[in-house]
Amino acid sequence: MNASSIENRILYEDNHLLVVNKLPSEIVQGDKTGDKPLSEEIKAYIKLKYDKPGDVFLGVVHRIDRPVSGAVIFARTSKSLSRLNEMLKTGKIHKSYWAVVKTQPPQQHDHLVNYLWRDESKNKSFVRKEADKQTQLAELSYAVIGKSKDYYLLEVDLITGRHHQIRAQLSYIGCPIRGDLKYGYSRSNQDGSIHLHSRSISFLHPVKQIPLKIIAPPPGDTLWNHFTNLFNTSEH
Repeated sequence: MNASSIENRILYEDNHLLVVNKLPSEIVQGDKTGDKPLSEEIKAYIKLKYDKPGDVFLGVVHRIDRPVSGAVIFARTSKSLSRLNEMLKTGKIHKSYWAVVKTQPPQQHDHLVNYLWRDESKNKSFVRKEADKQTQLAELSYAVIGKSKDYYLLEVDLITGRHHQIRAQLSYIGCPIRGDLKYGYSRSNQDGSIHLHSRSISFLHPVKQIPLKIIAPPPGDTLWNHFTNLFNTSEH
């Protein structure tokens, strides 16, 4: 991957932060796979573009799963990183996702509240009916906003940010995400992705104090293109 490929996927950039449209195959931060993460690619892009000597500062504000695509925020200064981290902690960064499912949800729109238990050995989260010391409250809202011949498009608004939250909660109501074998879908996508996309992020700029709403186009496969065309690139 080169700097130009990153530049083409930058959704917002200034001296304080960047928002990048992550590909499904990418990892945001380094992990045990040893694959080069998106954060390192962005550092290389900044170093080249601004001719910066030495190490480039880049703070990872949040992550999304490897098979998931969409908007991810990175901080370019320690001040913006600390402020964005606090905003994330206090629920002042609003994240909306698109999810494609094959099974029609039980409701056209609903508010889901569950308790999630994370099994570290399986890297998977499970819904439990009651809270205990091992669980975390998981809360989201969804609405059916589109339909194709075989699939439904859901808009999911995250209220909490838990491990595999959307994947686990949608699976629990009988609507696993297309391609998500781990959470009960019948077969994988050929490229290893799942049809879950971080569609928009809304927050107050940590330094400029201006409202931002950043929209990320989904990957360009046939199914995503069908749903994108339904909205004619509108901010839905």
